[in-house]
Amino acid sequence: MDQFSAHLDRGWDLVQRGDTRGAEASARRALELDPQSPEAHNLLGYVAALEGESAEAVESYRQAIALDDTYLEAMLNAAEVYIHPLGAFDDAIAMCDQALELADTDDELIDALLLKFDALLGKGDTDEARRTLARVPEGPYENASHTFLVGRAFYEIGDVARAADLAREATEREPSHPEAFYYLGLVRDEQGDARGATEAFVRARQLDLELSPPSWSPPRELFQKTAERAVLGLDPVLARYVRGAVVYASDVPGLELVADGVDPRALVLLDGVTPPDDPRPPPSCVRIFVYQRNIERVAGSADALDQETSAALEREITATFLEGETRQRDVRELN
Repeated sequence: MDQFSAHLDRGWDLVQRGDTRGAEASARRALELDPQSPEAHNLLGYVAALEGESAEAVESYRQAIALDDTYLEAMLNAAEVYIHPLGAFDDAIAMCDQALELADTDDELIDALLLKFDALLGKGDTDEARRTLARVPEGPYENASHTFLVGRAFYEIGDVARAADLAREATEREPSHPEAFYYLGLVRDEQGDARGATEAFVRARQLDLELSPPSWSPPRELFQKTAERAVLGLDPVLARYVRGAVVYASDVPGLELVADGVDPRALVLLDGVTPPDDPRPPPSCVRIFVYQRNIERVAGSADALDQETSAALEREITATFLEGETRQRDVRELN
Protein backbone atom coordinates (compact mmCIF):
# COMPACT_ATOMS: atom_id res chain seq x y z
CA MET A 1 0.00 0.00 0.00
CA ASP A 2 1.38 3.44 -0.92
CA GLN A 3 1.71 6.23 1.66
CA PHE A 4 -1.23 8.23 0.32
CA SER A 5 -3.64 5.27 0.57
CA ALA A 6 -2.31 4.43 4.01
CA HIS A 7 -3.20 7.93 5.28
CA LEU A 8 -6.71 7.69 3.79
CA ASP A 9 -7.35 4.23 5.24
CA ARG A 10 -6.05 5.32 8.63
CA GLY A 11 -8.25 8.41 8.51
CA TRP A 12 -11.42 6.38 7.98
CA ASP A 13 -10.34 3.91 10.64
CA LEU A 14 -9.90 6.77 13.12
CA VAL A 15 -13.35 8.12 12.17
CA GLN A 16 -14.86 4.77 13.14
CA ARG A 17 -13.06 4.98 16.48
CA GLY A 18 -14.35 8.48 17.13
CA ASP A 19 -10.91 10.12 16.86
CA THR A 20 -11.85 13.06 14.65
CA ARG A 21 -8.66 15.01 15.33
CA GLY A 22 -6.51 12.06 14.30
CA ALA A 23 -8.70 11.52 11.23
CA GLU A 24 -8.33 15.17 10.23
CA ALA A 25 -4.55 14.91 10.58
CA SER A 26 -4.53 11.84 8.32
CA ALA A 27 -6.70 13.61 5.74
CA ARG A 28 -4.39 16.62 5.69
CA ARG A 29 -1.32 14.41 5.31
CA ALA A 30 -3.02 12.73 2.36
CA LEU A 31 -3.72 16.15 0.83
CA GLU A 32 -0.08 17.13 1.24
CA LEU A 33 0.81 14.13 -0.90
CA ASP A 34 -1.97 14.75 -3.45
CA PRO A 35 -3.72 18.16 -3.23
CA GLN A 36 -6.00 17.16 -6.12
CA SER A 37 -7.40 14.06 -4.41
CA PRO A 38 -11.23 14.13 -4.23
CA GLU A 39 -11.11 11.23 -1.74
CA ALA A 40 -8.97 13.22 0.69
CA HIS A 41 -11.27 16.26 0.43
CA ASN A 42 -14.27 14.00 1.03
CA LEU A 43 -12.66 12.58 4.17
CA LEU A 44 -11.84 16.09 5.38
CA GLY A 45 -15.47 17.09 4.82
CA TYR A 46 -16.73 14.06 6.72
CA VAL A 47 -14.50 14.89 9.68
CA ALA A 48 -15.59 18.53 9.63
CA ALA A 49 -19.24 17.44 9.70
CA LEU A 50 -18.57 15.27 12.77
CA GLU A 51 -16.87 18.24 14.42
CA GLY A 52 -19.98 20.35 13.83
CA GLU A 53 -18.17 22.55 11.30
CA SER A 54 -20.90 22.43 8.67
CA ALA A 55 -19.71 25.22 6.38
CA GLU A 56 -16.22 23.73 6.25
CA ALA A 57 -17.69 20.29 5.56
CA VAL A 58 -19.71 21.53 2.59
CA GLU A 59 -16.70 23.41 1.24
CA SER A 60 -14.60 20.23 1.34
CA TYR A 61 -17.34 18.15 -0.25
CA ARG A 62 -17.77 20.70 -3.03
CA GLN A 63 -14.03 20.69 -3.60
CA ALA A 64 -14.14 16.90 -3.94
CA ILE A 65 -16.98 17.18 -6.47
CA ALA A 66 -15.13 19.90 -8.41
CA LEU A 67 -12.21 17.52 -8.74
CA ASP A 68 -14.47 14.59 -9.71
CA ASP A 69 -17.92 15.53 -10.97
CA THR A 70 -19.03 11.88 -10.74
CA TYR A 71 -18.19 11.55 -7.04
CA LEU A 72 -21.61 10.41 -5.81
CA GLU A 73 -20.50 9.73 -2.23
CA ALA A 74 -19.38 13.33 -1.75
CA MET A 75 -22.69 14.56 -3.21
CA LEU A 76 -24.71 12.50 -0.75
CA ASN A 77 -22.51 13.60 2.14
CA ALA A 78 -22.98 17.24 1.16
CA ALA A 79 -26.75 16.80 0.84
CA GLU A 80 -26.90 15.34 4.34
CA VAL A 81 -25.15 18.38 5.84
CA TYR A 82 -27.30 20.76 3.80
CA ILE A 83 -30.40 19.11 5.31
CA HIS A 84 -29.12 19.03 8.89
CA PRO A 85 -27.89 21.11 10.50
CA LEU A 86 -27.83 23.82 7.78
CA GLY A 87 -31.47 23.54 6.71
CA ALA A 88 -30.46 24.53 3.16
CA PHE A 89 -33.10 22.33 1.58
CA ASP A 90 -32.92 23.67 -1.99
CA ASP A 91 -29.17 23.08 -2.06
CA ALA A 92 -29.73 19.56 -0.74
CA ILE A 93 -32.35 18.84 -3.40
CA ALA A 94 -30.04 20.08 -6.16
CA MET A 95 -27.24 17.88 -4.85
CA CYS A 96 -29.55 14.85 -4.67
CA ASP A 97 -30.75 15.42 -8.23
CA GLN A 98 -27.13 15.50 -9.35
CA ALA A 99 -26.50 12.22 -7.50
CA LEU A 100 -29.63 10.62 -8.98
CA GLU A 101 -28.28 11.18 -12.48
CA LEU A 102 -25.22 9.13 -11.50
CA ALA A 103 -26.83 6.38 -9.42
CA ASP A 104 -26.09 2.95 -10.90
CA THR A 105 -27.19 0.60 -8.12
CA ASP A 106 -30.31 0.25 -6.02
CA ASP A 107 -28.35 1.26 -2.92
CA GLU A 108 -27.18 4.50 -4.53
CA LEU A 109 -30.67 5.22 -5.84
CA ILE A 110 -32.26 4.63 -2.42
CA ASP A 111 -29.69 6.82 -0.63
CA ALA A 112 -30.25 9.72 -3.01
CA LEU A 113 -34.05 9.41 -3.02
CA LEU A 114 -34.31 9.23 0.78
CA LEU A 115 -32.12 12.30 1.23
CA LYS A 116 -34.21 14.16 -1.34
CA PHE A 117 -37.32 13.04 0.54
CA ASP A 118 -35.93 14.49 3.79
CA ALA A 119 -35.07 17.77 2.07
CA LEU A 120 -38.52 18.08 0.49
CA LEU A 121 -40.21 17.30 3.79
CA GLY A 122 -38.00 19.86 5.55
CA LYS A 123 -39.00 22.39 2.92
CA GLY A 124 -42.67 21.60 3.52
CA ASP A 125 -43.32 20.13 0.06
CA THR A 126 -45.17 17.04 1.26
CA ASP A 127 -46.71 16.15 -2.09
CA GLU A 128 -43.37 16.05 -3.88
CA ALA A 129 -41.88 14.16 -0.92
CA ARG A 130 -44.56 11.48 -1.38
CA ARG A 131 -43.81 11.22 -5.08
CA THR A 132 -40.10 10.89 -4.32
CA LEU A 133 -40.72 8.15 -1.75
CA ALA A 134 -42.84 6.29 -4.32
CA ARG A 135 -39.72 6.00 -6.50
CA VAL A 136 -37.84 4.03 -3.82
CA PRO A 137 -37.54 0.37 -4.83
CA GLU A 138 -39.61 -2.12 -2.87
CA GLY A 139 -37.90 -4.20 -0.19
CA PRO A 140 -36.68 -6.41 1.24
CA TYR A 141 -33.50 -4.38 1.42
CA GLU A 142 -30.04 -5.86 1.47
CA ASN A 143 -28.77 -2.85 3.41
CA ALA A 144 -30.25 -2.97 6.93
CA SER A 145 -30.08 0.81 7.31
CA HIS A 146 -32.39 1.19 4.31
CA THR A 147 -35.01 -0.89 6.09
CA PHE A 148 -35.07 1.67 8.88
CA LEU A 149 -34.80 4.74 6.68
CA VAL A 150 -37.65 3.71 4.38
CA GLY A 151 -39.76 2.84 7.42
CA ARG A 152 -39.02 6.24 8.96
CA ALA A 153 -40.00 7.94 5.71
CA PHE A 154 -43.37 6.16 5.65
CA TYR A 155 -43.94 7.22 9.27
CA GLU A 156 -43.14 10.84 8.43
CA ILE A 157 -45.86 10.94 5.74
CA GLY A 158 -48.39 9.23 8.02
CA ASP A 159 -48.35 5.70 6.58
CA VAL A 160 -48.10 4.03 9.99
CA ALA A 161 -49.04 0.56 8.76
CA ARG A 162 -46.13 0.33 6.32
CA ALA A 163 -43.81 2.03 8.78
CA ALA A 164 -44.66 -0.50 11.51
CA ASP A 165 -43.45 -3.58 9.64
CA LEU A 166 -40.23 -1.90 8.54
CA ALA A 167 -39.49 -0.43 11.99
CA ARG A 168 -39.92 -3.83 13.61
CA GLU A 169 -37.71 -5.47 10.99
CA ALA A 170 -35.08 -2.76 11.45
CA THR A 171 -34.82 -3.43 15.19
CA GLU A 172 -34.51 -7.16 14.54
CA ARG A 173 -31.74 -6.66 11.98
CA GLU A 174 -29.92 -3.98 13.98
CA PRO A 175 -30.66 -4.50 17.68
CA SER A 176 -28.22 -1.72 18.65
CA HIS A 177 -29.82 0.95 16.43
CA PRO A 178 -31.31 3.65 18.71
CA GLU A 179 -33.16 5.44 15.88
CA ALA A 180 -34.90 2.23 14.85
CA PHE A 181 -36.17 1.62 18.38
CA TYR A 182 -37.23 5.24 18.77
CA TYR A 183 -39.34 5.10 15.61
CA LEU A 184 -40.71 1.74 16.61
CA GLY A 185 -41.88 3.44 19.79
CA LEU A 186 -43.54 6.22 17.80
CA VAL A 187 -45.28 3.69 15.56
CA ARG A 188 -46.54 1.62 18.48
CA ASP A 189 -47.77 4.75 20.21
CA GLU A 190 -49.73 5.68 17.07
CA GLN A 191 -51.21 2.18 17.05
CA GLY A 192 -52.35 2.49 20.67
CA ASP A 193 -49.85 -0.06 21.99
CA ALA A 194 -48.75 1.89 25.10
CA ARG A 195 -46.76 -0.95 26.65
CA GLY A 196 -44.97 -1.79 23.40
CA ALA A 197 -44.19 1.88 22.83
CA THR A 198 -42.72 2.23 26.31
CA GLU A 199 -40.54 -0.86 25.83
CA ALA A 200 -39.19 0.54 22.56
CA PHE A 201 -38.60 4.01 24.03
CA VAL A 202 -36.78 2.58 27.04
CA ARG A 203 -34.52 0.61 24.72
CA ALA A 204 -33.91 3.69 22.54
CA ARG A 205 -32.98 5.70 25.63
CA GLN A 206 -30.43 3.10 26.73
CA LEU A 207 -28.89 2.90 23.27
CA ASP A 208 -28.69 6.70 23.05
CA LEU A 209 -26.72 6.75 26.30
CA GLU A 210 -24.30 4.13 24.96
CA LEU A 211 -23.35 6.38 22.05
CA SER A 212 -20.35 8.66 22.44
CA PRO A 213 -21.32 12.35 22.59
CA PRO A 214 -20.25 14.49 19.62
CA SER A 215 -16.65 15.65 19.70
CA TRP A 216 -17.81 19.26 20.15
CA SER A 217 -20.02 18.44 23.16
CA PRO A 218 -19.21 20.84 26.04
CA PRO A 219 -18.59 19.62 29.61
CA ARG A 220 -21.73 19.40 31.73
CA GLU A 221 -20.90 22.51 33.75
CA LEU A 222 -20.66 24.59 30.57
CA PHE A 223 -23.92 23.21 29.23
CA GLN A 224 -25.52 24.03 32.59
CA LYS A 225 -24.54 27.66 32.00
CA THR A 226 -26.04 27.48 28.51
CA ALA A 227 -29.33 26.31 30.01
CA GLU A 228 -29.26 29.02 32.68
CA ARG A 229 -28.50 31.66 30.03
CA ALA A 230 -31.50 30.51 28.04
CA VAL A 231 -33.76 30.98 31.06
CA LEU A 232 -32.35 34.44 31.82
CA GLY A 233 -32.83 35.47 28.18
CA LEU A 234 -36.52 34.56 28.02
CA ASP A 235 -39.08 37.09 26.87
CA PRO A 236 -40.77 38.59 29.98
CA VAL A 237 -44.12 37.11 28.91
CA LEU A 238 -42.61 33.62 29.20
CA ALA A 239 -40.14 34.32 32.02
CA ARG A 240 -42.90 34.98 34.54
CA TYR A 241 -43.89 31.31 34.44
CA VAL A 242 -40.44 30.03 35.41
CA ARG A 243 -39.27 32.81 37.69
CA GLY A 244 -37.33 31.26 40.56
CA ALA A 245 -37.27 27.77 39.03
CA VAL A 246 -34.09 25.75 39.53
CA VAL A 247 -32.38 24.64 36.32
CA TYR A 248 -30.91 21.15 36.03
CA ALA A 249 -28.90 19.82 33.08
CA SER A 250 -28.94 16.08 32.39
CA ASP A 251 -28.14 13.75 29.50
CA VAL A 252 -31.65 12.41 28.76
CA PRO A 253 -34.91 11.99 30.69
CA GLY A 254 -34.68 9.45 33.51
CA LEU A 255 -35.82 5.87 33.06
CA GLU A 256 -38.76 6.38 35.43
CA LEU A 257 -39.95 9.36 33.38
CA VAL A 258 -39.77 7.43 30.10
CA ALA A 259 -41.65 4.54 31.70
CA ASP A 260 -44.26 7.10 32.75
CA GLY A 261 -44.73 8.33 29.19
CA VAL A 262 -42.12 11.08 28.70
CA ASP A 263 -40.46 11.13 25.28
CA PRO A 264 -36.88 9.82 25.72
CA ARG A 265 -35.76 12.52 23.30
CA ALA A 266 -37.53 15.39 25.03
CA LEU A 267 -35.41 18.53 25.02
CA VAL A 268 -36.87 20.26 28.07
CA LEU A 269 -39.13 19.19 30.93
CA LEU A 270 -40.91 21.54 33.32
CA ASP A 271 -41.44 19.96 36.74
CA GLY A 272 -43.53 20.99 39.72
CA VAL A 273 -46.00 22.78 37.46
CA THR A 274 -48.96 24.46 39.16
CA PRO A 275 -52.11 22.44 38.33
CA PRO A 276 -54.47 24.21 35.89
CA ASP A 277 -57.24 24.43 38.51
CA ASP A 278 -54.95 25.67 41.29
CA PRO A 279 -56.33 29.00 42.58
CA ARG A 280 -52.87 30.36 43.40
CA PRO A 281 -51.72 32.87 40.80
CA PRO A 282 -49.68 32.94 38.71
CA PRO A 283 -49.13 29.52 37.14
CA SER A 284 -45.50 28.48 37.52
CA CYS A 285 -43.03 25.61 37.71
CA VAL A 286 -40.43 24.68 40.33
CA ARG A 287 -37.75 22.88 38.29
CA ILE A 288 -36.54 22.97 34.69
CA PHE A 289 -34.72 19.94 33.28
CA VAL A 290 -32.71 20.51 30.10
CA TYR A 291 -31.42 17.39 28.32
CA GLN A 292 -27.99 17.89 26.80
CA ARG A 293 -27.74 14.84 24.52
CA ASN A 294 -31.13 15.59 22.99
CA ILE A 295 -30.40 19.29 22.50
CA GLU A 296 -27.08 18.39 20.85
CA ARG A 297 -28.81 16.00 18.44
CA VAL A 298 -31.04 18.82 17.20
CA ALA A 299 -28.35 21.52 17.25
CA GLY A 300 -25.75 19.65 15.22
CA SER A 301 -22.93 21.97 16.30
CA ALA A 302 -21.59 23.82 19.31
CA ASP A 303 -22.46 27.17 17.72
CA ALA A 304 -26.16 26.27 17.62
CA LEU A 305 -26.48 25.06 21.22
CA ASP A 306 -27.58 28.41 22.67
CA GLN A 307 -30.18 28.98 19.98
CA GLU A 308 -31.64 25.47 20.18
CA THR A 309 -31.76 25.50 23.99
CA SER A 310 -33.60 28.83 23.99
CA ALA A 311 -36.03 27.69 21.30
CA ALA A 312 -36.79 24.43 23.11
CA LEU A 313 -37.41 26.27 26.36
CA GLU A 314 -39.72 28.78 24.67
CA ARG A 315 -41.72 26.00 22.99
CA GLU A 316 -42.13 24.05 26.23
CA ILE A 317 -43.25 27.06 28.29
CA THR A 318 -45.68 28.12 25.57
CA ALA A 319 -47.15 24.62 25.26
CA THR A 320 -47.42 24.16 29.04
CA PHE A 321 -48.80 27.52 30.08
CA LEU A 322 -50.00 29.75 27.25
CA GLU A 323 -51.71 27.05 25.17
CA GLY A 324 -53.13 25.58 28.37
CA GLU A 325 -54.56 28.95 29.37
CA THR A 326 -56.11 29.33 25.91
CA ARG A 327 -57.78 25.91 26.18
CA GLN A 328 -59.15 26.78 29.63
CA ARG A 329 -60.59 30.07 28.33
CA ASP A 330 -62.22 28.23 25.40
CA VAL A 331 -63.83 25.71 27.80
CA ARG A 332 -65.13 28.51 30.08
CA GLU A 333 -66.59 30.36 27.10
CA LEU A 334 -68.32 27.20 25.86
CA ASN A 335 -69.85 26.71 29.29
